[in-house]
Amino acid sequence: MGADARLTEQKAQLRKRCLAARDAAPDTARAAAATRLFARLMHLKGRTIAGYIPIGSEADPLATMRALSFDNRICVPVVTAKGAPLRFREWTPGCAMEEGPFRVPVPVEGGWRVPDVVIVPMVGFDRHGGRLGYGGGFYDRTLAGLNDCLIVGLALEAQRVDRIPREATDVAIPWIVTERGVSGVGATV
Repeated sequence: MGADARLTEQKAQLRKRCLAARDAAPDTARAAAATRLFARLMHLKGRTIAGYIPIGSEADPLATMRALSFDNRICVPVVTAKGAPLRFREWTPGCAMEEGPFRVPVPVEGGWRVPDVVIVPMVGFDRHGGRLGYGGGFYDRTLAGLNDCLIVGLALEAQRVDRIPREATDVAIPWIVTERGVSGVGATV
């Protein structure tokens, strides 16, 4: 087995472990993570903030997105093509949604936006900002192309692992919010 195949297998095994841990996490952890996310971003005004519509047991940023929508533009990711970076469509609370790729709801209409802040969902993470996603590379391609953007991961402590194996294309997440607090290095969140 080659190095690439071993790395792919390591990530697949970690993905299973992290998804099971996330699924088993209590609702109190989810609520606390959402509260900490809002506490860290509530000072933002006049920004374009990319959140996401949670799927499965992902940590849920919707309450934060709704609250921030009074003083900011909110957008959500849209997969437009395999192997392409994500695009972000404007989202407002209660806007019409339709099923997009991977069965993730996306706004039916709304302008395309370039975010100043991106809230990133995670399958797993480590203390060095390593992020494990679902394996499509969409966020890595997208974040690599966003300069001067504040990147904030949202997860539950149950998803933390000792080390995420990294490839050259994996983008580190400078700030990670969980129910226990905020960890990371970089600019002030």
